[in-house]
Amino acid sequence: MLKKLITTIAVLAIACYFTYDNYASYIENPWTRDGQVRADIIQITPRVTGPVIELNVEDNSHIKKGDVLFKIDPSTFEAAKDQAYANLLQAKALLERAINEEKRSAELERRKPGAVPVLTLNNLANDVQTSRANVKAAEAGYESASLNLEFTTVTAPTDGYITNLNLQEGSQVVANQPVVALIDDDSFWVEGFFEETDLRHIRTGSLAQVTLMSHPDRPLAGHVRSMGYGISKADGSTGSFLLPNVNPNFQWIRLAQRIPVQIKLDKPPEDIQLIVGATASVLVSKHQQAE
Repeated sequence: MLKKLITTIAVLAIACYFTYDNYASYIENPWTRDGQVRADIIQITPRVTGPVIELNVEDNSHIKKGDVLFKIDPSTFEAAKDQAYANLLQAKALLERAINEEKRSAELERRKPGAVPVLTLNNLANDVQTSRANVKAAEAGYESASLNLEFTTVTAPTDGYITNLNLQEGSQVVANQPVVALIDDDSFWVEGFFEETDLRHIRTGSLAQVTLMSHPDRPLAGHVRSMGYGISKADGSTGSFLLPNVNPNFQWIRLAQRIPVQIKLDKPPEDIQLIVGATASVLVSKHQQAE
């Protein structure tokens, strides 16, 4: 009986110790349950307008940098390139003709001074300069047409995940209008919103522990990358007649504002898939800094 009592007391003592240790850790170290997984989201935007003739990705698929996402019908851009090339050849021919006429007139003037009026010589020189400028313009037009043809093939700028894909073959895409969202595979971080009273204990480089709601038994190690330098205010924004809006109600219990703190994860496990918008809890170590 005494042995059972001693064992029970010992177990209770150990449980109380760990309970108090965890409680003290949460009290001493800044902690919040208001955290979210974030990542850089790249909006894939075509540079030219046209119908999609080939779609090489599926929704929620993983792609590599340089993979072809989709192709736009190139026929009109091939024709534009051919036309630009023809304009370039024509401009070069006119330049060669202008140079020959100037040389012939200059040679005639050298042999028989006064045979060619000065005004004519000046006009021929101006024709050469104009032809050179036309060649430059034609070269620029050809380069632009070549780029537009290249832009009909849209590739992935980085490794990542395609999400919320609504594009289909035959769909008309418009230049400079985003059509595909790509989540950068190497840019995940966790943003915790801490009360402003906790900021005095948070420093850039402080060690942090992140617990995802989807994996409560798998805490992830990280460190503080940065803290926000401002949040939007509710009172004082401009209203009608350029006067400030002021909330007529005031809570006597003033709640602390929440400031975003970015947490960079240190080598997250490969078997845990991070999802943008997922909920997380964040604990920042008050006295420990990342090496």
